[in-house]
Amino acid sequence: MQEKPAAFKSGFCALVGRPNVGKSTLVNACMGEKLAITSPVAQTTRRRLRAVINTDDAQIIIVDTPGVHKPKDALGKELNQTALGELADADVVAYLIDATAPVGSGDAWVAKHVEASDAPFKLLVITKADLASQDEVMLQLQKARELATFDDAIVISSTEGFNVDTFIDIVEEHLPEGPKWFPDEMDSDATDEDIVAEFVREKLLLNLRQEVPHSVAVICDDIDYSDGHASISATIIVEREGQKGIVVGAGGSMIKRVGTEARKDLEQVFGCKVYLDLNVKVAPLWRRDANEIRRLGYSSED
Repeated sequence: MQEKPAAFKSGFCALVGRPNVGKSTLVNACMGEKLAITSPVAQTTRRRLRAVINTDDAQIIIVDTPGVHKPKDALGKELNQTALGELADADVVAYLIDATAPVGSGDAWVAKHVEASDAPFKLLVITKADLASQDEVMLQLQKARELATFDDAIVISSTEGFNVDTFIDIVEEHLPEGPKWFPDEMDSDATDEDIVAEFVREKLLLNLRQEVPHSVAVICDDIDYSDGHASISATIIVEREGQKGIVVGAGGSMIKRVGTEARKDLEQVFGCKVYLDLNVKVAPLWRRDANEIRRLGYSSED
């Protein structure tokens, strides 16, 4: 008797956790390419990103979310709402805990939201296992299990590729039957404009110091594809004139460095020569302005 083919599965796995626990790095590891920007700076992720993994039997949508933190302004509140809002629609919630960072009240607060969600499957993920000893990882696993009730747990290292495939397998196993939500050729829901803005902002985060990175936003003004290349213009937004001077740098050195580094990444993503024109604009206290937050695409309603 011929076996009945397995039903096709599809669904959403939301990655949630505190800032810098490795959500975006895990997304990139799952995809085998760079889709999400990463940096040591808190609140690197400001936009929800849906990354699409297609297998023979399933379509898995991994949802990268901003790190949940104690907000200090309107932007912080929007980022929290974006992250926690994904819990409502997720088929799998993966709660990430950094193996190298103490488990604290912030982790407990996020865990309460995870436990209260209606997600059918809740997975505890201990990240950055390559940076901790086995004893430290096991202790972290024990402490994290005390925060909430999880259906399963896994220890991973995204940078080393340890257990990344197993993570994908666990998620796929617990997805419901369903259709393909995205076409096969689509690897994420990010627009070209989103990619430009985020990759430029990543280079600013990696090159700037102190308070400036948190005050920086980027918006892509225009992309013109012609003659085998892309001509791109983007605006970097800061909150004060002094920050504008830092971003531009002496003789334009900083903005030139940022542009050069961003252009290399964008050429890999778009597969063509890229001409990148960057400008800097001051928008005082934009992180406290709901209209400006919405215009930049950082609103939880977007």
